[in-house]
Amino acid sequence: MKAAEFFKKGVGKIKNFRLTRRVFAYPYVLFMLAFIVAPLVVLFVNAFLAADGSFTFDNFADFFSDSVNLSVLGMSVAVGAITTAICLLIGYPLAYIVSKWSSGSVIVLLTILPMWVNFLIRTYALKAIFNAVNVPLGVGTVIIGMVYNFIPYMIMPLHTTLSNIDPSYAEAAKDLGATPVETFFKTTLPLSLPGIVSGITMVFIPTISAFAISGMLSNNTVLMFGDSINIKFMNQLYGTGSVMSIVMLILVLVLNFFMNRANKGEAPKGIW
Repeated sequence: MKAAEFFKKGVGKIKNFRLTRRVFAYPYVLFMLAFIVAPLVVLFVNAFLAADGSFTFDNFADFFSDSVNLSVLGMSVAVGAITTAICLLIGYPLAYIVSKWSSGSVIVLLTILPMWVNFLIRTYALKAIFNAVNVPLGVGTVIIGMVYNFIPYMIMPLHTTLSNIDPSYAEAAKDLGATPVETFFKTTLPLSLPGIVSGITMVFIPTISAFAISGMLSNNTVLMFGDSINIKFMNQLYGTGSVMSIVMLILVLVLNFFMNRANKGEAPKGIW
């Protein structure tokens, strides 16, 4: 009787089962728990573990007392800032011009076509070009490689934002006597701030955490923060490597916080 009642309850639950949006979210939640939350928990635990398994703060002391680690972090931030600035200087004019064309989406598609190829293959090809024209590998080639790999992430949000700006704003500015330059700086540029913020975030964050590009395009003479973390883990220095990963995570979260703050309510302020 108990088995029969249990079977009936199971059948009843199956009959009452409905495919809702919450049900489709379950696989994603499981994926996040297994591949995002669990690794983060491991990092935080390792950051406070000594070699003998005891609780310690020595890993944090080792990182912050090592001038090499801090200089590598500064180098990564500097390279990320320069790369982001170059991507913005190149990507904004391109996205602005292309947004005025009826075939602009095709041009944007051509700019992101290289992303369909693995970034390691693209970077090896770029290195071969540098070697063919006898360009010395160093910080300059690393920055060029970063720009080459990440500029599509700047162009896409900029093009989307600029394409969605209502042309009536520019027409109203023109009717009020504004010159094309004034119209751009007082209307188009403020309205495109969300795209600028998104592009900066999408370029700067992966740049400072990259580790393969810098090694290939500098013959391992330029050490980025991601390279240093990789070296720590390869040498089984899990405690220090975990601390460095946490520092990188905090840096990313702080950047996202300020970018989101800058992105809220900024667009209307510059409009006439």
